[in-house]
Amino acid sequence: MNDNPARGLTRRQLIFSSMTGLAAGVAATAKATTLTGIPPWQPFDHNGPMHYDSPGWRFFTEPEVREVTAIVDRLIPADDLSVSGSEAGCVVFMDRQLASSYGEASRWYMQGPFRQGTPEQGDQSPFTPRERIRHGLVGLEKLCQSRHSQSFSALDAAQQDALLAELEKGGIDLDGMDSKLFFEQVLGNTMEGFFGDPIYGGNRDMVSWKMIGFPGARYDYRRYIELHNQKLDLVPLSIVGGESWNARESK
Repeated sequence: MNDNPARGLTRRQLIFSSMTGLAAGVAATAKATTLTGIPPWQPFDHNGPMHYDSPGWRFFTEPEVREVTAIVDRLIPADDLSVSGSEAGCVVFMDRQLASSYGEASRWYMQGPFRQGTPEQGDQSPFTPRERIRHGLVGLEKLCQSRHSQSFSALDAAQQDALLAELEKGGIDLDGMDSKLFFEQVLGNTMEGFFGDPIYGGNRDMVSWKMIGFPGARYDYRRYIELHNQKLDLVPLSIVGGESWNARESK
């Protein structure tokens, strides 16, 4: 196209007029809405987590609950800083997560080939989170029965810790799966349950957030940005249940 003004619209003029018309069209159809007070929505309105406060187990059987509870309470034992992992709701968290799409790895690529990968490639296992837990618990029961003639939950604390250390190193077959995979699955889910938002079933009463001084899911931190090296003593807030407090703090 020739940019000579005498020959009609220039390329620059054509682009400018097109953009101006588009902006005018958008402005004519858009309708702005001003919201005041607390936003008229609830977190996870359309895709909420499972209700952790409802009775019953969604994935675990009662024997599995007993064994997972024993494992979790050795990973996070009760002490002067906090309650145990099971008291903080980690087993409930794991149960709800494994019963969800996460448990069946519905968003993972699981078509193989399944080969031993490098550390940089990450997890290459064919087992879903549900399978890792189920295979691991079956294999752990067999191992404990062969060694001690009783379940993991019946062992004393020293025996449990020693066995967990073995599982962590790997090399032990648990119903066709390496023990390290099982240990890492349980450890990861336990940590998520302990430090995650209470909406997912763990971190009851925000015990871990209170322990480490994490203020939680607050709406606005602007008033605290310049407060360096000061203890703020902020009350932790969950995703659900803190809307009114957050609205007051944002004013």
